[in-house]
Amino acid sequence: MSANNKLITMREAVERYVTDGSTVAIEGFTAFICFAAAHEIIRQRKRDLVLCRLTPDLIYDQMIAAGVAAKLVFSYLGNPGVGSLHCIRRAVEQDVPRPLAIEEYSHFGMVGRYMAGAADLPFFPLRSYTGSDLPAVNDLIRFVESPYGDGPIAVVPPLKPDVTFVHAQRADVSGNTHLWGLLGTQKEVAFASKKVIIVVEEIVDEDVIRRDPNRTLIPGLIVDAVVHEPYGAHPSYVQGYYDRDNDFYLKWDEWSRDQSTTEAWLDEWVYALPDRAAYLEKLGKGTLDRLSPGDLKADPINYGRYG
Repeated sequence: MSANNKLITMREAVERYVTDGSTVAIEGFTAFICFAAAHEIIRQRKRDLVLCRLTPDLIYDQMIAAGVAAKLVFSYLGNPGVGSLHCIRRAVEQDVPRPLAIEEYSHFGMVGRYMAGAADLPFFPLRSYTGSDLPAVNDLIRFVESPYGDGPIAVVPPLKPDVTFVHAQRADVSGNTHLWGLLGTQKEVAFASKKVIIVVEEIVDEDVIRRDPNRTLIPGLIVDAVVHEPYGAHPSYVQGYYDRDNDFYLKWDEWSRDQSTTEAWLDEWVYALPDRAAYLEKLGKGTLDRLSPGDLKADPINYGRYG
């Protein structure tokens, strides 16, 4: 076992790194969405969080329904392929269960904020806000004159979350992390964040990481803790481990339409369960078998002995 062993439980990670009022990012673009982290944050009844994410998705709908958030920093907002996020709408439109401030960007605006945060830049320039209405409702989207004489250009400020939870396929106990598939902004948000919690399907030996260095998108030197949480991204997916649970996304549209039914779901699936293992047991083997991704192996390559 490595002398730099960062392996802890999800409960310990949330207790140690998520404080009331902190800015939290749980990213993942369709895939790698760490619902296990969100559920533990809800279970521990954290409060006044600023939640950051390109696509709030079901994960932040659940967190906002549980009352953990004071503000949402985001781009596209919706239940992918289904419709509205009813819990977030209730919070914004009716202050239920509590008022929610919002700060909206485009997808690329959020990516630019993470990239500026990761590189410690004062801002990130982008042209895609020309003609957009977003600058009128978000005074952090500003225009500056290009120093190269080609007119005004929009800029967004850096985003440096206090803590981010990054889900991935595998890591060693030091936090060197392999990712493949639809990556989203997992790498950028990790480098931008002050504290980084890696959550993985599988813990592997350092030798496995070293044999495939091009998959090591997140190095252990920026990682504060590692959590082993199989199926921690359900109902989203992790390529090679399980598929997206599309049925869940459809059902959430029904469960979330009323605050009372949403709270009943949270009581049954979050508050009443001690951890993710209990969630998986309740979910059942039949569901996990249905989400099996099957096999499609990549061809091996030769990095060379001295590569």
